[in-house]
Amino acid sequence: MAPDSFKGTHAADVVAASVAAGLRAAGVEPVSMPLADGGEGTLDVLRGAHGGTVHDVPVTGPLGAPVTGRLLVSADRRTAVVETASASGLTLVVPHPLGAWNASTRGTGELVAAAVASGVGRILLGVGGSATTDGGAGAIGSILEHGGLRGTHLEVLCDVTTPFERAAAVYAPQKGADAATVARLEERLEALARRLPRDPRGVPRTGCAGGLSGGLWAALGAELRPGIEVVLDALGFDEAAGGCVAVVTGEGRLDGQTREGKVVAGVVEASGRSGAGLPIHAVVGQSLLGDAESRALGLSSVTVASTTAELVEAGRRLGRRILDEHRAASPGAGGR
Repeated sequence: MAPDSFKGTHAADVVAASVAAGLRAAGVEPVSMPLADGGEGTLDVLRGAHGGTVHDVPVTGPLGAPVTGRLLVSADRRTAVVETASASGLTLVVPHPLGAWNASTRGTGELVAAAVASGVGRILLGVGGSATTDGGAGAIGSILEHGGLRGTHLEVLCDVTTPFERAAAVYAPQKGADAATVARLEERLEALARRLPRDPRGVPRTGCAGGLSGGLWAALGAELRPGIEVVLDALGFDEAAGGCVAVVTGEGRLDGQTREGKVVAGVVEASGRSGAGLPIHAVVGQSLLGDAESRALGLSSVTVASTTAELVEAGRRLGRRILDEHRAASPGAGGR
């Protein structure tokens, strides 16, 4: 049972617990593994893998007001985890054209600087859920003001593959930008790309968080990684799946962006790499994909459920289906 959160509705652990309750009611005992793809919830999910302590860090919010960011330092003090959403997130602003233009990643840079100061050798930065389209200019400036990375390895956990130059057109409207503001943001990103030590344009994953990932890659040598892969590896997904007969995953909305690095696509890919050949079922808050598109993605079924009661019932129905399919494939198999 390996879902993402349903953004703005249910945390990943709530989705997992609700569907798991239904699975148990049907006689299936799930292995619960809430996931994240680099967006909100990544820090809490990775805390389960790395242990450690979460520190509250006062930082500059996306529009300049002070906010409290979160920094996880692992139990062995080798790794820190930072979420852009906690410092420069869309939940911290009211979407508006002026805000979309002014929103800065400065606070995210301050969180990264705090992680560097903690003495870790590796920083995992989740970049989903931002309010920004500044190409990372605010974060870069803040990090450099605090002395740079000082040899610390920065890994950006990307949730989409969009390149730098497409960040404004694809994501700025959901941050409040109108057409005129999108055009201005595109011009600003182009100008920034020309000034950076490396050109992020055309490079996959450089458009995350309004170009934050690309700016950090170009200016500070950050490594860009699919966030869901990092999370799955940290939690031991392959080993857990090897002892199961099916996988149930999910996210708030199944749509055209799912393939770009979201949890459902990552789970399908990981299941394929493991060679287990398990049926994969998705429980989602909303689906914009047709049956053929869902099958092409690698899903055996898609169930839409939004309330906790619906999630429990979805688990119950899936549990019955999983048991029936497992018994048909393995005559004499028990109810596990």
